[in-house]
Amino acid sequence: MTQPGSPVGLHRVLAPAGVLPQAADRLDVRRELWPDEVRVRVERLNLDAASFRQLERTHADGDAVRQAVLDIVASRGKMQNPETGSGGMLVGTVEEVGPDSPLGLAVGDRVATLVSLTLTPLVVEDGLARWDGTSEQVPCDGYAILFGRSIAAVLPDDLPAELSLAVMDVCGAPALTARVVSTYPPGARVAVIGGAGKSGSMSLAAARRAGARTVGIVPVEPEAALLREVGLADEVALADARDPVAVAAAVERALGAPADVTVVCVDVPGCEHGAVLSTAEGGTVIFFSMATSFSAAALGAEGLAADVTMLIGNGYVPGHAELALDLLRTEPGVRSLFERRLTDSTG
Repeated sequence: MTQPGSPVGLHRVLAPAGVLPQAADRLDVRRELWPDEVRVRVERLNLDAASFRQLERTHADGDAVRQAVLDIVASRGKMQNPETGSGGMLVGTVEEVGPDSPLGLAVGDRVATLVSLTLTPLVVEDGLARWDGTSEQVPCDGYAILFGRSIAAVLPDDLPAELSLAVMDVCGAPALTARVVSTYPPGARVAVIGGAGKSGSMSLAAARRAGARTVGIVPVEPEAALLREVGLADEVALADARDPVAVAAAVERALGAPADVTVVCVDVPGCEHGAVLSTAEGGTVIFFSMATSFSAAALGAEGLAADVTMLIGNGYVPGHAELALDLLRTEPGVRSLFERRLTDSTG
């Protein structure tokens, strides 16, 4: 292609006309690049947790999950679960760079994309033959296209690619948590709902580094034992995130008062009211789950007469990848949890 493309990828939208790639039903996946684009040879996808859980619940086995992903990518030209609206991210190697690309990438760079698969043109060429459909990380051979305003990070040499991908998939969570907590006085009370997961464990580490006193809320005792073992939270409490009264009571018992900042990192719907009820007047709720309902959060806060600021974590904060990788390198508890998750997912 010689004509200039749109830096946000409008030229790749096939239907409906006039929308951004994320809102599109179908994207153009041709290999040929516009001048500011980059083509990446894909080696691994990381599916968004909410999307993967929905696929697991809907389909009978791993083979059916694999076929569902293949069908989505083939029909839409991208990986965007039509039920959850979410996608994930990928790792691969740069194979061609357009002459006007502003991303600073070179052919041969191994990169993780820091933009969602929901807006990334994607072609799968191996039928996902090496994936059994039972884990979020998906070995894959194919290609993807990055736009002028896409974001990608060159993978560090000192970490396995699978570990880097898992970390970068959630790197917006600790960065925004750190930013918000830093606006409160030292010793601020922070509750992380889903504290034993990927984004939850990193958010706990970031909050503590920012000077907070923390509690990790988890639904079952094995997760509580794991979180206590790795020592990422000052307190650990059991509660079902979908039970508002139980969550609020658990937070107040652990911290002595409602949280100044509540971070929601669970991938199931129905957690909005518990987060609002757990948060002090004038506090902040950060939603990092793709299962979050804006209407449930807004109407729930209104119905509870709760004076709280509610933020939707959008996955991007300047410097988020660097912060997340630093937490992985310097916080043994974070690394231990991530490595265990990878081991569990690969058997």
